[in-house]
Amino acid sequence: MKNAQDAIKQAIQTEKNAMNFYQLGAKQMRDREARRIFEQLANEEREHAHHFYRAYLGHDLGPFDDFIEAPPERDSVWLTSIQQVINSDFTEEKALEVAMEKETNLEQALLETAARINDASIREIFEINARETHNHYLTIESEYQRRMAMVDESDMDTYVRE
Repeated sequence: MKNAQDAIKQAIQTEKNAMNFYQLGAKQMRDREARRIFEQLANEEREHAHHFYRAYLGHDLGPFDDFIEAPPERDSVWLTSIQQVINSDFTEEKALEVAMEKETNLEQALLETAARINDASIREIFEINARETHNHYLTIESEYQRRMAMVDESDMDTYVRE
């Protein structure tokens, strides 16, 4: 594994990519509640990036605000996935489905990274962000249920989990 500082730097970029994903997705949303949720998630991803940034010892990223406001990475898997949804027949449901998948994958990656980090304070940052990422999934899932007019969580298997 790369050293902890490399993992932190990668996490900062990933959280920025996630923020850009939600910002771009929010601009496409016609439904006010779905747009509000994507805007909220974009703000929370910015906070996650800042948590990692404070633990980063490198100076190559420059000031946080400059870094976070820089244009999105063109080859970001987060960005390309939302652009694919936008370029096809965009629906809020498709965007929410992609967001749930991205959050699930990110949570797993954060937990795997945390398990390989020896420094307890850095490991804790990854674990906290993994929990918050799981909460993102739950928020998105709830909005997806609302959009699909589902009443029972067991119905989710039919639409999302299969």
